[in-house]
Amino acid sequence: MTVGVPGDELVFLPLGGAGEIGMNFNAYGYGPPDKRQWIIVDCGVLFGREGNQPGVDVLMPDIRALTENREEVLGIIATHAHEDHIGAIAHLWPMLRCSVYATAFTARLITGKLEEAGLSAKVRVTVVPVGGSLTLGPFTLDFISITHSILEPNLLAIGTPLGVVAHTGDWKIDPDPLLGEETDAAALEKLGNDGVLALVCDSTNALVSGTSGSESTVRESLADLIGTLKGRVAVTGFASNIARLDSIAHAARMHGRKIALVGRSMQKMVQAARECGYLKDFPPVLDEIEAMELPPRKVLFLCTGSQGEPRAAMARIADDSHPNVHLAEGDTVIFSSRVIPGNELAIFDLQNQLAARGIELVTAEDHFVHVSGHPCRDELAQMYRWIRPRVAIPVHGEVRHQVAHARLAREMQVPQTLIPQNGHLFRLAPGRPQLIDEVPSGRIHLDGRVLVAEGEGLARSRRAMGHAGLLVVSLVLDGKGRVAALPTVLAEGMPQPVAEAVERAVTEAARGGGRRNDPAELAESVRRAARRAAHDAWGKKPVTRVLVTEV
Repeated sequence: MTVGVPGDELVFLPLGGAGEIGMNFNAYGYGPPDKRQWIIVDCGVLFGREGNQPGVDVLMPDIRALTENREEVLGIIATHAHEDHIGAIAHLWPMLRCSVYATAFTARLITGKLEEAGLSAKVRVTVVPVGGSLTLGPFTLDFISITHSILEPNLLAIGTPLGVVAHTGDWKIDPDPLLGEETDAAALEKLGNDGVLALVCDSTNALVSGTSGSESTVRESLADLIGTLKGRVAVTGFASNIARLDSIAHAARMHGRKIALVGRSMQKMVQAARECGYLKDFPPVLDEIEAMELPPRKVLFLCTGSQGEPRAAMARIADDSHPNVHLAEGDTVIFSSRVIPGNELAIFDLQNQLAARGIELVTAEDHFVHVSGHPCRDELAQMYRWIRPRVAIPVHGEVRHQVAHARLAREMQVPQTLIPQNGHLFRLAPGRPQLIDEVPSGRIHLDGRVLVAEGEGLARSRRAMGHAGLLVVSLVLDGKGRVAALPTVLAEGMPQPVAEAVERAVTEAARGGGRRNDPAELAESVRRAARRAAHDAWGKKPVTRVLVTEV
């Protein structure tokens, strides 16, 4: 490692994933303030919710603070392959144009996304061996195996001339993860013995006591449960949890059931895992039509859509619109997953649809079918016993999770805690770590195929139209600025009596006119009259537009 020189600083800048769960994007900078070199750890998305961002598929961090000096960005390093850690790479890479580094399974999924985006020939994706190392400018990165709900998660030990930062990514302590490496406790303990400046750590379950539990115990429980069921069985969960898919397939085989993968993500994840040398004992997979031809007690479907996603397989099965898979009374759906905050209504609507058709439901409230992939308080405490950092920096959590995490770190005798928010720039060394600046931050919306800045207000306009509809008034004026024909009104999304009241008000306002030869004033007078009439008749003010044509 190079030796630091006077004026060099080590800084930390989260642009996503601090004060929220998802959209992880963390930058580390090294050098003098006017010429820092940067690495990026994770580049993820947050999925849009129709109630807040209608028409928006995913949200990504606003990274303009880095793109202004993109030639100093040395690379993107992915800790693991969940969407909230890699899902924005293909979208944001054109703004950065740097190399990408990941272990084999994560690299395989990143490459697939780049191929879909037509970028695979442009982006250099370097595979780092499990337990391997990497040097980028003044940074050395050691990949330390940990456990999570996906293959090949890594804690990054980020070495610099001014100290080492341990960046956990997502993790838990699973003594029997079934697939992949166990937590490398010896490497973590050595890291702590050598000295760690800061621990940047997952906060998701900081409010939950105890431990998260092991995948091996879920495997046993699922096998017992599936053995009691008689009709067709569909299990929905996170497609990325390869160990869980393997456990479900194992349970199906134990009880004489063939499996079918329903949903594109399920098929892609299983294929990627097999290509990387995992799932060697995974049973043969039937297509959906073959599976439906089997006797009900001889089939098990592995389905996407555990969070109520409207286009996923389980949503189409629930409303009986899936082209191939159909469930009926006597069949069972197992939700081998947790409810992600914000998805409650969508999940409950999905479950109600299934229950209304006589389909049996089994969730984590009914049976032991899921364990979390994130550390509970006892696991966090163990990480602090291993690492013993001088500074604790809780990320990957809402503010309440970060505060609880910071409190636990202080109980573990960590000298200092920092609670970052997106856009906060912290100097970690030299000297006492502290907030030194706030940079532009926020979100970018993927609206269909177009990236849109959050401030452009498209989601706000759609929310307004969804709440109170849309009024479009067309005015035709003659060459002297007088109304030449009766106005026409297009009213979308409102009751007919309201539309009729608006038409009367618009006609009256148009006849009254504004100042002679001032179409803009007339249009504004008509717009106000239309909104006022709608509000008087309905109590709501629709989005209103007035189009003026002069003949």
